[in-house]
Amino acid sequence: MDGDVMQALTPVQVVALVGVLGVGAQWLAWRFRLPAIVLMLGVGLVVGPVLGWFIPDRDLGPIYRPLISVAVAIILFEGGLTLEYHRLGDARPAVKRLVFLGAPLGWALSALVLWLAVGLSWQAAAVFGGVMVVTGPTVIAPMLRQARLRARPAQVLQWEAIVNDPIGVLIAVLLLEIVLVLETGLSMGAAAWLLGTGIGFAALAGWAGGQAMALSFRRGWVPEYMKVPMLFVSVIAIFAVTDSVLHETGLLAVTIMGMVLANAKLSSYTELHRFKEQATILLVSGVFVLMASSLDFASLEQLTWRAALFVVFTVALARPLQVLLPLIGTRLPMNERWLIALTGPRGVVMVAVSGLFGDKLVEAGIPDGAALAPLAFIIVLATVIIHGFTLAPLARRLGLSGPERPGLLVVGGSPFAVALAQALEKAGVGTLIADTNRQHLIQARQAAIPTYYGDILGEAAEHQVEFIAYPAVLAASDNDAYNTLVATDLGPELGRDAVWQISRVRDQSRHALPAQLGGQRLANSPTFDALNQRLAEGWTLRSTRLSDEYDLDDWQADRPGAEPLVVVSKAGTLRFNAEDQPVAVQSGDWITAFVPPALSAPKDGGEDDLAAEAADVARQHREKAETGS
Repeated sequence: MDGDVMQALTPVQVVALVGVLGVGAQWLAWRFRLPAIVLMLGVGLVVGPVLGWFIPDRDLGPIYRPLISVAVAIILFEGGLTLEYHRLGDARPAVKRLVFLGAPLGWALSALVLWLAVGLSWQAAAVFGGVMVVTGPTVIAPMLRQARLRARPAQVLQWEAIVNDPIGVLIAVLLLEIVLVLETGLSMGAAAWLLGTGIGFAALAGWAGGQAMALSFRRGWVPEYMKVPMLFVSVIAIFAVTDSVLHETGLLAVTIMGMVLANAKLSSYTELHRFKEQATILLVSGVFVLMASSLDFASLEQLTWRAALFVVFTVALARPLQVLLPLIGTRLPMNERWLIALTGPRGVVMVAVSGLFGDKLVEAGIPDGAALAPLAFIIVLATVIIHGFTLAPLARRLGLSGPERPGLLVVGGSPFAVALAQALEKAGVGTLIADTNRQHLIQARQAAIPTYYGDILGEAAEHQVEFIAYPAVLAASDNDAYNTLVATDLGPELGRDAVWQISRVRDQSRHALPAQLGGQRLANSPTFDALNQRLAEGWTLRSTRLSDEYDLDDWQADRPGAEPLVVVSKAGTLRFNAEDQPVAVQSGDWITAFVPPALSAPKDGGEDDLAAEAADVARQHREKAETGS
């Protein structure tokens, strides 16, 4: 019955099924804070080997394997696009050691474990050991976001994963070619020439392709609307050409091409990267569902208790040694070394490449090649589950996670920013005030509020500001255009639902900007002058926690005329009262609001004294602006 149902599916229905399952699994993972790869593999296993509804080899035919190869190539190209050298900062020495020393060491240790613990032949162990170097950038990135890891260890883990992806594949390619050469009787000289020319050609082609694309974009030879299509076809073309010279070296070529473009400082780089990132999400979803659907349970049954031993040795021995030994003598603190050593999830490249290489080994007369694909599934599932659920508590234990309390980045130093930070402090929210004018930060520093002097969008801020501690942003400087620029730039990174900005002075005129620019607008459309004018007139910002005994109705009755500004939920999320989405309040939430002057008289010091002081400073600020001093 299952076969009849599946035979009735058209190719369009197959694509729709894979897309819905893959993207749906990613959405569920985001919604319930679960490792996405586990859900994607799970739904693939259910519709494939469990229910038999979808078997890729049967329903896609000979195009199935080429589709996987092209998808992996595009995924690695997007990974190369993230390798901007200036973003490394002080993580550069550690990443270099993990790449040049850690990758070969990881291959040797993994191959040894596969040979001794699992019982694979030396040929299969050597090839799969190279694939084991790969740590999965598509898997580590969401884990880092969920764990709220500090900047430097997060950079090391992400860069190691991206750079080692093609290196691990390249090691596996070298060993695969050596094995095939030995099996076919080709001389070592001829084999060395084949490998050397293939790898050299791939590296040269990737570099030349990246330089050509950068030059054509910079000179304006390609119109803006054709840049992404041109990039896509160039990546596929370079992958196809280099792969025809030596199998799988195309992965190295496209990764190098992405790295060249990432460091070319193109004006349109941000748009290209965002589009490629979205395309990669679709491809990763599809590849995982396809690979899981193609798994044969009969191959899993061939694995014994040695597979479990393989997982234990990989997580507890091979990975820690691969990291700790190369990092000896570096300035990286021990807690960061241990976190990196105990974090090594595997991902899509391992699953895809293992299946391809395993088939080649079987064709060459090495039956152990059939074990590569099921072993890859087991190690991917095990490492994703282990690291997905232990990374956050491990980071907290080692003191390498961001603060547990919610954080707000306020762009623009002013009396309003200071008053807001002081009110939110009572609600357990940490605030950072950033401004390009040092004078605007004087009052915040006097109030012991964390500040950043400089452009929050500049390269220096990437290394000096722990953005992970401030998942919400309010652009509230005295420069309307800069507020819009900040909100527009940070919106795609943080999510537009976490970026707000105060209203522009001329929003209601012909100078109003398109709705897609900027962040969410605050309710009642307050401008910079209006917010600070209120403080000068005696209004204050107060934070109050609601409960079952003291609900919103009680709060409104005690504060007639008060205007809610921010709500901090008991779960720790922060939301401003926006024009298009008024905040909802429930028991246990903190509500921060503008309170009228009649209700703002100091009672017994503390919070009200601070509010009065902020109002006095705001009044002085307004008077100076009026006199032009």
